[in-house]
Amino acid sequence: MTELSPAAQAVFHAFNSKFDWIEDGVPGPQFNSIAAALRAAADQVIPVTKSPWGSTLVPVLSSQESRDRLLAIADELDGH
Repeated sequence: MTELSPAAQAVFHAFNSKFDWIEDGVPGPQFNSIAAALRAAADQVIPVTKSPWGSTLVPVLSSQESRDRLLAIADELDGH
């Protein structure tokens, strides 16, 4: 398994800190669950909408950057 970025590590450790696990156990399902939660959060916090012409609309650039960072962590966790 490759090293996780500091951001992905922080999310993973925050998730694990809520349980009485002594070891990380089976990280694959944990990573997938965290990734799904992050995707759902991104969709709820910064929803992407379609314009009447079919193009994708995102409220503001800083919101898109936040969304991209959340989804990048989710993709990284999903890949493990």
